[in-house]
Amino acid sequence: PSSSSSSSLPDAAPRPSPSLAPPPPPPPPSSSSSSSSPPCPRAEWVVLSLGRRRQRLLLALTLLPCLFLSFILSSDTLLTRAPPHRCALPPPAALAPALRPLPLPQLLNMSLPGEGGALSQCQQYPFQNGTPAAPPTLPVACQRGWVYNRTEGLRDNMVTEWDLVCERYWMVPVEEVCFMLGVLTGCLLLGYTADRCGRLKALLSSLSLSAVFGVLVCVAPSPSIFIITRFLLAAATAGAYLTLYITRVELCDPSLRLMVTMAAGLVMVAGEFLLLGVALGCQSWRGLQGAITAPLALFLSYGVPGVFPESPRWLLLSGRQQPDVHSFTERREREREREREEDNFTELDSVSLFEPASRGAPWLGMRELLHCRNIAKNICVLGFTSFISHGIHRCYTSFRGDVRGTPPSLYWSWLVSSGTGGLACAVLCVTVDRCGRRGILLLAMTMTGLASLILLGLIEYLSEAAITVFSVLGLFSSQAAASLCIFFTAEIVPTVIRGCGVGVVVALGWVGRLSAPFMDLHNHYGYFLHHVVYSSLALLCVLSILLLPESKRKPLPETLADGEAYRRPPLGRRRKDNVPLLSTPNPSI
Repeated sequence: PSSSSSSSLPDAAPRPSPSLAPPPPPPPPSSSSSSSSPPCPRAEWVVLSLGRRRQRLLLALTLLPCLFLSFILSSDTLLTRAPPHRCALPPPAALAPALRPLPLPQLLNMSLPGEGGALSQCQQYPFQNGTPAAPPTLPVACQRGWVYNRTEGLRDNMVTEWDLVCERYWMVPVEEVCFMLGVLTGCLLLGYTADRCGRLKALLSSLSLSAVFGVLVCVAPSPSIFIITRFLLAAATAGAYLTLYITRVELCDPSLRLMVTMAAGLVMVAGEFLLLGVALGCQSWRGLQGAITAPLALFLSYGVPGVFPESPRWLLLSGRQQPDVHSFTERREREREREREEDNFTELDSVSLFEPASRGAPWLGMRELLHCRNIAKNICVLGFTSFISHGIHRCYTSFRGDVRGTPPSLYWSWLVSSGTGGLACAVLCVTVDRCGRRGILLLAMTMTGLASLILLGLIEYLSEAAITVFSVLGLFSSQAAASLCIFFTAEIVPTVIRGCGVGVVVALGWVGRLSAPFMDLHNHYGYFLHHVVYSSLALLCVLSILLLPESKRKPLPETLADGEAYRRPPLGRRRKDNVPLLSTPNPSI
């Protein structure tokens, strides 16, 4: 019967051959408005229309600036490190003849008072006729400046150039706080700009401002000008980092998002390692600032037409440059024959999880955002996680020094922090696509809380090796949680507010870091209570993570309605897998 029915239809069209790309969506109903413009393609289809080679090239272009952005974001430690110092003594000619042949250690013991088992760094006994006063005389502040023991880091930084020690040391934590506030400001303002004006415009503006403010930092004549220009440089650099992050995510299909994002994280870690080498080669903070800022001007070439296009997902929703959107589809049609001879470009679970996006500028008022309770809940949970994971990071790096009373070595803490960050990115790249975003984030925060509790509760019984092991474990898990919660945010926040959503989560992470400069200002007094508070909040964060949905192998949401669809099942619903908190069903296509 099947053969006779097929023979009775001579005019039937042959079955089309399968294509590597999914078919375009059906056109909307004919009307006066739709007849004059082509139908709006779906987001995943537009991304596939880039072609495999073009997509890889664009992703590589988003990775290159991360190396130099990492230089700027990590340089604050080198620029503000206060080396060991002491009061400068009078020259040998000004000393009494009996003191001139004395060795320097003996002369220092006579001239400097003791403080905590060591010589004072900020006081000395007054010299009278080339001889220091007797110990009953009260010491005074340093009269001839300071002598610095430059054994680590830069030979010359802002502390040594302007003598920001002792009574003037308060300016160093102020600079660190202003730098962090600059990053926070840049994430919020330029994240909003990326949603309102486009990713490419925000990126080019950030890179331009970074190059300009970097030059102004190099020529800063005073500490106040230095602090102001560093604030502006931090804001511009954070905007470039954020814009590249969300552009990179929007250029990927579900199978590539995690791998490319973790590759960018590894590039940032490589930048932290290379920064030490650049600092050792420059030795001057002005030379270092110029060396890490000048290459950013090269990336302004991304603004040349045809080099780096606007995000196709943002163009799809904006409706401002529809010819650019449909040029991706035309390019895909031209390359379809060539791609048929190659391997499949990617394997998607579905072409799109949601309906085609409606036209109109991706601008939403506060009234619309207040009704998106699910999106707000997800951003709050991930922002809280980012706050804890970034804030507790400093507790682990300085824990051994706080307990033993000796500050850790710059190179040791730098290498351990950067190494655990790279290891965290590598582990996330291997495990997150297999176990899910929510499960790994839950595990990372649980490890962070447990490591803190063990260090705080058993500190009297732990050896030096055990303290180091648990500190490194907590450092690794906190960095893994920090990286994953930002990536998680980029996946579940819709395209129309992705810049603002990711910017808020990154900004909250830097708010958590603000406690470190205040601890330095008070000479780490109260470090135990500081660590206890963050540890308690980390355990509370574990419970809030259970409220998040799962975004593994799912297309990115585009509109607010799509973002509201990312929900976890109710806790009371019975499921076949009997894991109601860690399992989220795939939405129906």
